[in-house]
Amino acid sequence: MNPLKFIYWIRLGLGIAAAALCALYNVFAQSLTKMDIRVFFSGFSLALLFYLVTYYIIKIKFLYKVEKPSKLVTTGIGIYFFSWIVFWVLFYTLLRGG
Repeated sequence: MNPLKFIYWIRLGLGIAAAALCALYNVFAQSLTKMDIRVFFSGFSLALLFYLVTYYIIKIKFLYKVEKPSKLVTTGIGIYFFSWIVFWVLFYTLLRGG
């Protein structure tokens, strides 16, 4: 499989994992305080931090397997955030009981 296609699918899975992590965090944070816009931005910050950390891990593994190192940043960024927001809403709804 092409390394960029593999990275794309990795980012999809990481988006789902980040969504689960953010949903758990938001349910815990909401149990401590009332729900407001800060909870959304803290979840978004957590997803962004998760993306950056995994970018460096992917960079170490795939740096010499792709033609342009800048492709490591952009490959799969759309699917990561799209899957994150969709699954975050899904997981949050399931954890809060509908």
